[in-house]
Amino acid sequence: MMDAFQTDELADYLLAETLDGLYTPYALRLPPGTGPHPFVFIAYGNGGGGFSWLRDRVHRFRHVTDVLLEAGYACAWSRYRTEVELGYQTGGPLKTDIRQGMELMSRAPLEYEDEVAVLRHVAGHPAIDGERLFHLGVSHAGEMLFKMLSQYAGLLRAGVAAEPASHEFLTLRLDDPSVTTTDGLRNIETLEIRSVDRARARITDPGEVSRRLDGVDIPILVLGRDQDELQGVFRLTYDLLAEKRADAEWRSWSHDIHGYIYPETDAGGVLHIDEVQREALAVIVDFFNRHRA
Repeated sequence: MMDAFQTDELADYLLAETLDGLYTPYALRLPPGTGPHPFVFIAYGNGGGGFSWLRDRVHRFRHVTDVLLEAGYACAWSRYRTEVELGYQTGGPLKTDIRQGMELMSRAPLEYEDEVAVLRHVAGHPAIDGERLFHLGVSHAGEMLFKMLSQYAGLLRAGVAAEPASHEFLTLRLDDPSVTTTDGLRNIETLEIRSVDRARARITDPGEVSRRLDGVDIPILVLGRDQDELQGVFRLTYDLLAEKRADAEWRSWSHDIHGYIYPETDAGGVLHIDEVQREALAVIVDFFNRHRA
């Protein structure tokens, strides 16, 4: 049995050993019954923030986990290390070897490799079916799903990439006047790529993108947001995937909130949710259910 380092009224908090021997936390919730249960990894945005971020996410955005539990899925919010600017693009696949009896790595692990660590760890939990692991990621975490799949095969049964900010994965040229760079770090907060044609024209290495997508070994549902300034990137991610896999799926809704699939519960315990969010969550559960058997 895996011991939690902390437990509260919603979740058990566990530590997964990362690929370089440190630890990353995740907050596990289990549905009723002994299992083994299918499992959904839930992620949002960039990394960092530590345990306080994780606890806040578990409580303030509990509704998505409530929905998954009701559908029979174990699930967990997780915290992973901070994104490294162009770390995926420049670092290549992680290689390891042994020197003087200890590991040597070609580079430090990246944030999506902390997801790999959590998935491998939770697969060993006695209440989890390690053959039925799923992924639900929004924004940068949607791109992380594609990065992970391009380098690590056989981990997941299916995944949802909601509003995936896939500009690095798709090798997009970001020479827009709104993009500024300070000390080698790009600021893309005001970047607008609303059309698929505009996004496609910015691909700098089509062959590399094709090779990366060849690593996708699961069905993926890509979700857009109609009025998002990066809707062209979201749709292009789907279009390129659909050229490779007939089981790729696309849905998009109009909503004011980036990350609308994670409705918020306020400090008083009141859930703020609308019909678009309810419909989107139902579509996600249906997608997982269709790939659950």
